[in-house]
Amino acid sequence: MTKNCSCQKKFSPKKPFSNNDSSAINKGKYFSFLALGIISWWLIYTHLLPISRFITYDLLSLSSKTRLGESLEFFFYDVPKVLMLLILVSYFVGLLRTFITPEKTKKIIHGKKEITGNFLAALLGIITPFCSCSAIPLFIGFVTAGIPLGVTFSFLIAAPMINEIALVLLYGLLGWKIAALYLCTGLSIAIFSGIIIGHLKMEKYIESWVKSLDNKQNENEKLNNKINFKNRFDFAWQSTFSILKRAWLFMIIGIAVGAGIHGYIPQSFMASVMGKNTWWSVPLAIIIGVPMYSNAAGIVPIVQVLLSKGAALGTTLAFMMSVIALSLPEVIILRKVLKMQLIYTFIIVVTLGILIVGYLFNFLL
Repeated sequence: MTKNCSCQKKFSPKKPFSNNDSSAINKGKYFSFLALGIISWWLIYTHLLPISRFITYDLLSLSSKTRLGESLEFFFYDVPKVLMLLILVSYFVGLLRTFITPEKTKKIIHGKKEITGNFLAALLGIITPFCSCSAIPLFIGFVTAGIPLGVTFSFLIAAPMINEIALVLLYGLLGWKIAALYLCTGLSIAIFSGIIIGHLKMEKYIESWVKSLDNKQNENEKLNNKINFKNRFDFAWQSTFSILKRAWLFMIIGIAVGAGIHGYIPQSFMASVMGKNTWWSVPLAIIIGVPMYSNAAGIVPIVQVLLSKGAALGTTLAFMMSVIALSLPEVIILRKVLKMQLIYTFIIVVTLGILIVGYLFNFLL
């Protein structure tokens, strides 16, 4: 009996691959496609400027000395450039978010001391999802998990303000110094605003229905930790397409506005309105920025042009932060879980932080 089994085993056709072999091949295929995509991305990205000039001055027969020519060259260069940066960062952030979920974020923050908690919450706010649809469940999850209100607000302020897409776009368009400045000032505002709100003891201004919820109701926030390799890549693509679907129109509008400013508004005018010597430029930039409904993809190209036209760095940062961190849609969504007293406090504290950043950098630089 043993021999027969042995012979049968010896002459039986073997399966071409085991499960482990198949998994390794799938991983190799995904990484090969990823490497090919990055190389293709880089080759196209490095040739965008000559392509934009060819379209503007050869195909359309415009002169480089005209305002229309300058504007269209800027537009044809920045649209694919910002779009490609947006796709790249969205994809890798999507992969990252399969490892760092809101549920894991709550566990990291929970039980930490005040300043440490505020700092960790602000850092995690950069890389975890935050949008109008996720603001309410995230806030409810934090409150019911017993995370202090001030720590929660450090997260909620950092998440939209230090947008990872804005950070990469700033690096790609304006260099690492501006991107680092944006990151450090945004983190500082989020941390200190959270500390101030925490010391004001405003828990009573959370809507009562939020306090009455049991933490077990938030179990559906958990992501399956057994998510496989293929699912991570699929999620990253879905996240990328979702961001592109929401952002492409704002991106084109923002670049069109930037192209108009670049070609038609004199540098002297922009310097007089948003220059460092004009004391009212920073509060004016915030007032203009708050009602604007845009996102990082749409606002960063405008920031690029404002700086090139002589606008002060502090004023421009204040404008950008007010658009991203104090947008009316986010405030309206938060009204469902916060009473107006707490919303007013949130707006005032964040606005003061942005004002300080604007005046400080206008004074120092």
